[in-house]
Amino acid sequence: MGLSYRARKRWALVILLVGLPVYIVLAVTLVDLFDRPPLWLEAVIYIGLGFLWMAPFRFVFRGTGLPDPDARDAPAPDARDPKGEVSPPRPRS
Repeated sequence: MGLSYRARKRWALVILLVGLPVYIVLAVTLVDLFDRPPLWLEAVIYIGLGFLWMAPFRFVFRGTGLPDPDARDAPAPDARDPKGEVSPPRPRS
């Protein structure tokens, strides 16, 4: 069974806030273990490692920028008045 939309958004946040900094430190440490390569090769290594970290997490990030598919009938955030009450839906034109 796949992750729900909310679970995917939460995991994406954890991966970006915790996992990515840890991965950056590990990548820099790994490259630092060897003699410093030429600048162009070092850039290629970091770009390759930059794409490599996200490959296993594609399914987590897929669709997280889209509206929640389970909450199709929920009002848009701008449909609230200053008191926090939901206004009736506007007719579609």
